[in-house]
Amino acid sequence: MKKRFLSLLILLGMLVTVSAQTRNKRYEEYIHKYKDLAIEQMARYKIPASITLAQGLLESGAGQSELTRRSHNHFGIKCGGNWNGKTIYHDDDARGECFRVYKNARESYEDHSRFLANRPRYASLFKLKRTDYKGWAHGLKKAGYATNPNYAGSLIGIIELYDLHQYDTRSRKSGHTVSITPHETYLANKLLYIIARQGDSFEELSEEFGISERKLRKYNDLYKGYRLQAGDVIYLQKKNKKALKPYILHKVEPGESMHSISQRYGMRLKNLYRLNKKSEDDALRAGDYLRLR
Repeated sequence: MKKRFLSLLILLGMLVTVSAQTRNKRYEEYIHKYKDLAIEQMARYKIPASITLAQGLLESGAGQSELTRRSHNHFGIKCGGNWNGKTIYHDDDARGECFRVYKNARESYEDHSRFLANRPRYASLFKLKRTDYKGWAHGLKKAGYATNPNYAGSLIGIIELYDLHQYDTRSRKSGHTVSITPHETYLANKLLYIIARQGDSFEELSEEFGISERKLRKYNDLYKGYRLQAGDVIYLQKKNKKALKPYILHKVEPGESMHSISQRYGMRLKNLYRLNKKSEDDALRAGDYLRLR
């Protein structure tokens, strides 16, 4: 019995050693360096941090690929017709393909999030729970993010080997990653927003989403000292100068204000005033019509 127990211990030790050896040191260094950035993007765009990190690792060769070193492009995103930034040519599926160039890794991570969030073919992924990394991996492959037939399996393998799913329930706070109950993020008027909860503060939202308190107030046309109320719509991006089509006119309903209307359409308050030749002193009456474009 003792010999069998000893043999079992030796076998377990060998398995642990083999498992540890399968981890790549460069991958671990990349994860340590960029995990907080992936968590920040998750809070803003609802993309699992594990997926972002796994894609970054896979597409950039843990930051060591020629494309990444020359252009800070961590996700292999090609130019596309709507790209107006710098470009670089690199052999991929074909020779001399056009890829996007970024100033730094943060810009690449942000563009990757926007790339997924703003394209209809990925829309179904944002209905998944952010802890469903397997659903995201298979969904990315199905939507055509990569031509590699084993792309989903590669992402899942990386996530599970390096325990990246642990970051899908984390947020940034005071320089550390902490477990939280995150706010759900939504998309309307082509803008990301959240619904404030009871007890929320700008300080806490700033820490959760990595956006300064000043910017959050400015984005939402709220004065310094305003205390958040449960149900407030809080945009995480600068609002539009005018309402998106097909919204042209708005009939004022009882209890509405210029501010609540500007939030409803994701339109900057000063532009709403200017477009309707109104000032803060002008009364707003139910039944009035306001121009939105």
